[in-house]
Amino acid sequence: MKDEKTLYIVVPCYKEEAVLPETAKRLKKKLQALLEKGKISDKSRVMFVNDGSKDRTWEIISQLHEEEPQVFSGVNLARNRGHQNALLAGLMTAVNHADMVISMDADLQDDVDAVDAMVEAYHKGYDVVYGVRSSRKTDTFFKRFTAEGFYKLMKALGVDIVFNHADYRLMSKRALEGLAEFGEVNLFLRGIVPQIGYPWTTVEYERHERFAGESKYPLKKMLAFAFDGITSFSIKPMRLILLLGVVVFAVSILMLLYALISKLSGSTTAGWTSMMGSIWLIGGIQLLSLGVIGEYIGKIYSETKRRPRFIIERVLNKTE
Repeated sequence: MKDEKTLYIVVPCYKEEAVLPETAKRLKKKLQALLEKGKISDKSRVMFVNDGSKDRTWEIISQLHEEEPQVFSGVNLARNRGHQNALLAGLMTAVNHADMVISMDADLQDDVDAVDAMVEAYHKGYDVVYGVRSSRKTDTFFKRFTAEGFYKLMKALGVDIVFNHADYRLMSKRALEGLAEFGEVNLFLRGIVPQIGYPWTTVEYERHERFAGESKYPLKKMLAFAFDGITSFSIKPMRLILLLGVVVFAVSILMLLYALISKLSGSTTAGWTSMMGSIWLIGGIQLLSLGVIGEYIGKIYSETKRRPRFIIERVLNKTE
């Protein structure tokens, strides 16, 4: 068909040697099925991005490309740069060869069969198709509570974000070209992509258990990622600090009036407990406020240096 479009599936990988062979097998099967239906062109590829892995991840990617260059391609970063930067590296490489790009994780938790619905939505005219989890039955109570709480908090802070969407999405060529216009170093793609505009829709899917290997996002990294997202797209924490300062100032004025009235009426008592409580409270608020302000200043510092978000060491992509 003359209107066949080229699809690239970008998969960031960090120490994924345990799951990579199975991931490659399933994605190859999906590409072949779409090709047989005439939904994509024979130039479509699966592009694995090695994020500075120290195991056999890049070796496996290179082997896949060598054996089937018409299916698999690879990008090797010079060093580990984190999931968001590795994903962006793959997207910015794939945009030069593809009409549409789907990003997904290597652990096979994202339902590969949702690719069909995403491609179908693209052919209907949508530039961005978000993969949205239909439920969180596979999550623990703590994971479900904290994850949904994060999305609700982001919404409350005024961040335009798609509920229960991670980084499983399809983007058209022009949407990716729009993404390239965002030059910030502190990446939070879930918040950046909705700012691009263009027609968008969602596709629901059921998230599975990790096929093999270990999660690369323990609680510490998840919290850091969440806080990074909040401070990258909202200044409301700064305004909350201002509001808190006003409240504390108002309370202190009331306490001063209370102290003066007590002094004048001669009913002063030893207030060691209230004094110590006030000192600890105000000290804690000050440290918390300085920490939040410091986080914003740190982001400004990182942005002003304009260091590269990633450096690509090698690209394996046979297009002929």
